[in-house]
Amino acid sequence: MPPLHPLPFERPVYELQDQLAKLEEHSDSTPNLKEAIRNLRLEITRKRREIFDNLDPWDVVKIARHPERPQTLDYVELLLDDFVELHGDKAFGDDRAIVTGFAKIEDRKVMFVGQHKGRNLKERNECQYGCAHPEGYRKAMMKMEMAARHQLPIVCLIDTPGAYPGIGAEERGQAYNIAVNLRDMSRLKTPIICIVIAEGGSGGALGIGIGDHVGILQYAYYSVISPEGCAGILWKHVRHADLAARALRFTSDDLLEFGIVDEVILEPMGGAHNDHRQMATALKSSILGALKDLDGVPRDELPDRRYEKFRKIGIFEEAAVAET
Repeated sequence: MPPLHPLPFERPVYELQDQLAKLEEHSDSTPNLKEAIRNLRLEITRKRREIFDNLDPWDVVKIARHPERPQTLDYVELLLDDFVELHGDKAFGDDRAIVTGFAKIEDRKVMFVGQHKGRNLKERNECQYGCAHPEGYRKAMMKMEMAARHQLPIVCLIDTPGAYPGIGAEERGQAYNIAVNLRDMSRLKTPIICIVIAEGGSGGALGIGIGDHVGILQYAYYSVISPEGCAGILWKHVRHADLAARALRFTSDDLLEFGIVDEVILEPMGGAHNDHRQMATALKSSILGALKDLDGVPRDELPDRRYEKFRKIGIFEEAAVAET
């Protein structure tokens, strides 16, 4: 059966799946259908692979925003043991767009920080669709500083179209609090692992994205601006979001090529929304591997290594001209 929210470019696969379902209904009464069923299953796999090997960047955005794609609280249930949530920023309130708490991943104790959009209308309204307010970034930073004091590694899951753009958020220091997080995360003497699980939009994502190891799921994106925001600035209308998506070069393959991320975590065939458990298993393996790699780095050296990592991102204009 196709998912509840099929993507347009997957339509050929769903048509083949409908044909397969009809054949399977009559397989018991018509034995000679077994070969046709087997061939059709192979064709479905081949067709899905062909589609997902040739995705347009705008198609990747659609997958990243799929309503059934696993979110932070789904990974809390599938990935973490003994999760104890920590609330509030001790100044204004508890922003539900950012979830924090102590947790264990197998035998590793960590501080967990994740952006959550909401899985139903009530949650989405509480979480503002993953768009955090200043108090959310203060909460995250306070918990990360606590982790550093207790020598706990930090795991951040990024999933936001951007920080909340409302007047109240600006009045309470949205840009300032994100800037403070960039500064203070870079100084923490504890391992930080950041993984983009769906959308990584603008400073809202970067506010919990300064890590020693930065990963991204295969069909997620990480960008200085959302494609709609870029289209509105450059072409004056969001209908050109597909053009903006191509121009921004924000898919996982591009980000790995540019050195912005350290790892691309492969998703199940057809995207993470097709198999939450398989995706959680791959994500856990990536996190545990990154933690193991960082175990050998002295804590006093982590801020300098982090600084050098981010300083290497990008190409200076003079260097590009010289190469040409």
